[in-house]
Amino acid sequence: MTGVVFHDGLAETETPDGSVVETDVLIVGSGPAGASAALFLSSLGVPNIMITKYRWTANTPRAHFTNQRTMEIFREQGIEEQVLADATPHHMIGDTVFCNSLAGEEIGRILAWGNHPSRHADYRLSSPSWNCDIPQTYLEPILVKNATVRGTQTQFSTEYLSHTQDDDGVTVIVLNRLTNQRYTIRAKYLIGADGARSKVARDIDLPLEGEMDIAGSMNITFTADLTDLVSHRPSILYWVIQPGSSTGGIGAGLVRMVRPWDEWLIVWGFDISQGAPEVSEEDALEVVRNLTGVPDLDAKITGISLWGNNEQYATHMQSGRVFCAGDATHKHPPSNGLGSNTSVQDSYNLAWKLAAVLAGQADASLLETYSVERAPIARQIVQRANQSGREFAQLIQALGIDPADDAQTMTAAMEARKDATAEGAAKRAAVRKAMEIKHYEFNAHGVEMGQRYESSAVIGDGTPVPEPVRDPELYYEPSTYPGVRLPHVWVGDAMHKLSTHDAAPYTQFTVFTGINGTAWADAAEAAGRTLGVNVRAVVIGPGQELTDLYFEWEGVRGVEEDGAILVRPDKHIAWRSPSMAEDPAGVLEGVLRTILGRQR
Repeated sequence: MTGVVFHDGLAETETPDGSVVETDVLIVGSGPAGASAALFLSSLGVPNIMITKYRWTANTPRAHFTNQRTMEIFREQGIEEQVLADATPHHMIGDTVFCNSLAGEEIGRILAWGNHPSRHADYRLSSPSWNCDIPQTYLEPILVKNATVRGTQTQFSTEYLSHTQDDDGVTVIVLNRLTNQRYTIRAKYLIGADGARSKVARDIDLPLEGEMDIAGSMNITFTADLTDLVSHRPSILYWVIQPGSSTGGIGAGLVRMVRPWDEWLIVWGFDISQGAPEVSEEDALEVVRNLTGVPDLDAKITGISLWGNNEQYATHMQSGRVFCAGDATHKHPPSNGLGSNTSVQDSYNLAWKLAAVLAGQADASLLETYSVERAPIARQIVQRANQSGREFAQLIQALGIDPADDAQTMTAAMEARKDATAEGAAKRAAVRKAMEIKHYEFNAHGVEMGQRYESSAVIGDGTPVPEPVRDPELYYEPSTYPGVRLPHVWVGDAMHKLSTHDAAPYTQFTVFTGINGTAWADAAEAAGRTLGVNVRAVVIGPGQELTDLYFEWEGVRGVEEDGAILVRPDKHIAWRSPSMAEDPAGVLEGVLRTILGRQR
């Protein structure tokens, strides 16, 4: 059962056959935000339709790096293995290289995404899942397929035109691009996940700060066997610094691995103030050969496109019954690999709230916490990505080059770092310092994993926010402070090993406690029964269903053994009690009422 029905007799919004399609949630867009929203809603049993004006999923690689937070969401949804089967694994994506061409001299390398031994443990300890690289051309079909199999009505070649909303729902006019006929979809809620130029966002006048098209880039996709140049230093990113070219280059470019080691994408910057350059296939081949450093490379150009770098984010992500997610709300360059990850995480935050409201388990006020929680994240990742892009200039400055210089001057400046002089030593030191700064782009584990929400769906415990021990952008520090993501540790028994995340599925609220806190288990059952909400308790300890296998839970749980930690469906801490309450059932029911907006 999909829950999609037809109602006759609504003449003012008729389809050609006089009927209106009806569903609970309409999703516009089938990219990472839209397809994941459909997947999450269908997994929760919420009827939904997903439309896209395109005939199929992404036709260019676009987003690719998939961080641990997103992979553990895919794990929870049961699709992690499908993603890994099409991905380039963690151990093959780490050697981020800076050079003057792939065949030329290296300036240096950074072991990225937790591959350096000094960072490997941080990443390994933080999550049951590893990061990986999967181009959007491979990820989108996985998300769309699983959403559709689970109940989503997926409609390709179907374009969103307009909507009106009222107290009971949203009336959406769409266009079948094959028949050129308009029809109406009546939904209780609408999600605009239709990209950086979102029409849904424009139609609700989504409040945005920042600018679009602050810099120019061209994408050149090509196929060529570059195994001999890269397989000994496996990476997804090879940064090339060399003089500009007749196609408008500014002296810095990126050779990105799409599939090892024969499918590639080049990102080559251009001065947007001079207008968009004309790029022929011959021009593109010249850029490919220049950046690879192989003058006669046998490469096939498969695509050329121009795009603008953006620095814009939404300060609020919804209006009434209409929500926006993904690139519609945060627009930024690909630095840090945050785009598709944040898009999936937007939808993960929103879908369980919609499901709770639609099921009558929560008041509609819960939906307002979507913007309150996710808009600050949109701002953070837009600023971080743009800052990372700007920090690249420090390496250019350290090398003493100016993009306006001719090729001979640039080459001489880069060669000067080899000089056995005080000036040469100073340049080498400056290059090392500039490379260190790039860890904020390639090893920003705290940015990826350390998101903390503040809203009415999070109840503080009266304690101050923990002061970070290390740089909070570079390092993730596990905690159960209200609002943060549930820490991962391994629990289980003699026959089974699972993550704390596995014990807190998306379909329920979960209470974690210890042996001396078993009264919280009874309280969870009572509160859930009273409120009609799925609440389950997990008691961790010897002789229980789950034990603290490596004695690590006690170190991160942040409460006494008889305390309680309430985890929301999206794995964020909703509330915690440091120890046993006098009336645990009453306390827990009151907490859930507050979170769900049911105080009345």
